Parts: sequence; structure tokens; C-alpha cells
Amino acid sequence: MNSVHSAASPVASASPAPATPGSAATVSVSPAGRLAALATLLADETRASFCLALLDGRAWTAGELARHAGVAASTASEHLGKLVAGGLLTEERQGRHRYVRLADPAAAHLVEDLAGRVALPGDGQGDAPRSLRAASASSAMARGRTCYDHLAGRVAVVIADAMTVRGLLVQDAGFALTEAGLDWFGALGISLAHTGRRPLVRSCLDWTERRPHLAGTAGAALCRHALDAGWCVRIGSQRAVKVTREGARALGEVLDVETRALGL
Repeated sequence: MNSVHSAASPVASASPAPATPGSAATVSVSPAGRLAALATLLADETRASFCLALLDGRAWTAGELARHAGVAASTASEHLGKLVAGGLLTEERQGRHRYVRLADPAAAHLVEDLAGRVALPGDGQGDAPRSLRAASASSAMARGRTCYDHLAGRVAVVIADAMTVRGLLVQDAGFALTEAGLDWFGALGISLAHTGRRPLVRSCLDWTERRPHLAGTAGAALCRHALDAGWCVRIGSQRAVKVTREGARALGEVLDVETRALGL
């Protein structure tokens, strides 16, 4: 990997550099201006499509995103440049290939939260899926998917509810792990060591279930464990996941989750 470029916060580059001594004037951007710049980044359908695709937590090439959005490679490159400069995406170059991913969990939560305010196809508020394939994909995403680096969809809400019933998680004023919850993660061999400002536990409103699921360091760690242990597997070309029979058995053992609740 030759270089990595990242931004600490969305639209960080929207603020002009501080004036140097002797310059004519100091130009600053107000909070409202920075918010407007961020909104502008997502106001384009192609750029919004890129961000939604990248919610799978993986790095995509510019070519893959261009095909996903149905635009020319040159168009994709221009839009990606804006998203990287604005701090929503980070860029990695490996040889001749250019990869991009969401800059950080905060960028992912922003995109997911905004998506939650958009009516879903077939939910009675938007257009119905235009084909059986589209309907199947929409149903799979609703059952289970990744939201950047944690589980989302019905399966994630079921897990959060089961943890709450067992006294591992409290949802009274936001999410918080109990001592029993910390012990539960430890018993499964899931490390919750984290650095930086990311919270250990975060409530994330699920845009299909309209109820919260587990995010934060704990949510990401649980998602990794579920995929590594074979409890869940990715399906299709988007970010849908499904619970395996082994996963259903394991979730039944550790959380008393019923198979039918997982949509199996």
C-alpha cells in the first residue's frame, strides 16, 4: 500500500486553512456553513449511492462503485474526490488500484441515520419493488445486514432485545452494558478493548425495524465474532447477511433466542 489518506471529521476540508501572518484576511466558516457543506456532499444521488454501498464496511474500488451506481468511471472519480476531500470517505491506493471506504464509524452512523428517514420500498410509504429479485433483496436486507461494522436489521434488534431480557444490556436512557453483559462478552472470548473516542456501546436506530440495535465497540466486536464463528454469513453482492443453522443454535444457547425470531 503506497499511501493512505483520511480525514478526521466530515467536511473537515470545507473550512479554509487559517490565514498566515501577513495575509490580507482570516476567512472562517460558521457551523451552519460546515453543515451546509456536508449536506451538499450527500445531496447528489450518485454520491449518496456510493455511501450507502460502503455501509457494508468493506473497501470498494472506484470501478466497482461506478458500476454499482451506473455511471462512467470519470464521473465516479470526480464524485469520490469530493467525498474524500469532504471527509466522509477515506482513500487507499494499492498499486494501480484506488480503494475507498467510509472514513470512520461516525460517517457510517450519519449515513445510516439519514437513510432511516427515507421510506423503504414496499413499506407502504414508498414505491413497491419493481421485480421479484428486488423484493427478495429488500426482504433479505430487512432480515439482516451489516451497518458498517455492526449487525443491523431484524436479527440485530432480536439480539439487542434478548440481551436486555437477560440483564446484559439496559436501554433505559441509551444503551449500556451491565456487569453481567461485560462478563457475557468475556465468556464468549470477545475482546472489548478499544481506543479513541468511540463509545463502548451505542444505540443505533434500525431503519427497517424502527427500533434500536447495538452499535459502538461492542456492536462491532459482536458482528466480527458472528461472522468469524459462522453464526452469520454474507449473501448477495450488497450487505445482507443471514443467520446460519449453527448461528441459530449458538444464539439459542447464549441468549435463548428462538429460531423463528431469526426468520429461519
